[in-house]
Amino acid sequence: MAAHRKPPQRPLSGHTARTAATLALAGAATAACLDGTAHAEPQLTPAQVKARVDTLYREAEAATEKYNGAKEESDTARRRLSALQDEVARRQETLNSARDALGSIAAAQYRGGGIAPAWQLALSSAPDRYLDGAALAERAGDRQAAAVSRVRRQLREIERLRGAARIELTSLRSRQAELDRQKETVTGKLGEARRLLARLTPRERTDATGTSTGTGGTGARASRSAADPRQPLELAGSAQASTGRAAAAVAYAYSKLGSPYVWGATGPNAFDCSGLAQAAYRAAGISLPRTTYAQINAGRRVSRSELRPGDLVFFYSGISHVGIYVGGGQMIHAPNPSAPVRLAPVDQMPFAGATRVA
Repeated sequence: MAAHRKPPQRPLSGHTARTAATLALAGAATAACLDGTAHAEPQLTPAQVKARVDTLYREAEAATEKYNGAKEESDTARRRLSALQDEVARRQETLNSARDALGSIAAAQYRGGGIAPAWQLALSSAPDRYLDGAALAERAGDRQAAAVSRVRRQLREIERLRGAARIELTSLRSRQAELDRQKETVTGKLGEARRLLARLTPRERTDATGTSTGTGGTGARASRSAADPRQPLELAGSAQASTGRAAAAVAYAYSKLGSPYVWGATGPNAFDCSGLAQAAYRAAGISLPRTTYAQINAGRRVSRSELRPGDLVFFYSGISHVGIYVGGGQMIHAPNPSAPVRLAPVDQMPFAGATRVA
């Protein structure tokens, strides 16, 4: 019976165990390669990359406008808070002076107020002078009471200002949190767009971003054409004359052709779309709001058929993009990080409206 027993298995030596483990891992890796291909990142065609990048840029631009709005509100809240803090400091200084004056009066009364007025009159060597002094003291008492009342009013006003400053600080923190959220959204979408474009060949990237043709001319060529300040409106091919300020805004836009797109930038060397519109009209002496959704309400609405050079043209349902119309169906705008400020046809994007500010 003993002859039919299986011999006991010996434990694997260290070398044998390592070899077996290596083989097992290799087998597992092979299996993963065979049936795990579905988990690999799909390879997009250049056309699919272009479509995705265009979507990311639109979403990033919408987030950029929200960022611009939150930054404007944050800056306003910070200025209000600073003004309130300055006012509190001034009121506190005035209050401290009033308190010091009251303290001096109280100390003087303490030093000379130990004898009743009747005895002071009886013991005075100069009753007439004492009576004059008593009348003066009574008037001084009235002034002291008024001073105390003023101090109380100042205390109440300082507390009111401090309360307003606390509210403004809460508002500022909320605006800053919104600023951070929108910044994260913008940088995330732009980062994804960069990663997608990095997969393409240089030629495919050029086709995907349209940086050489199809958008009304390159930035470099357009910049050269605008070197003569008399040329912009002639080049626009518009039969309608612009007003002085509109013409100045158009001339400024032409002078910035080829400038880089930087989200949140308002010039003078880089712009986002609403930053370019704001800077162009600032150069013409007109103050525009910071965001596209505020700029569309900054002037008189005009139809597409009424467009004149200098009008602001807006795109997409969320009013997330703006350009400066220059005539001949063309605009100057800051497209996205893959393209500089340039000329482009107005019908390149879904038209949402236009406004005339000059």
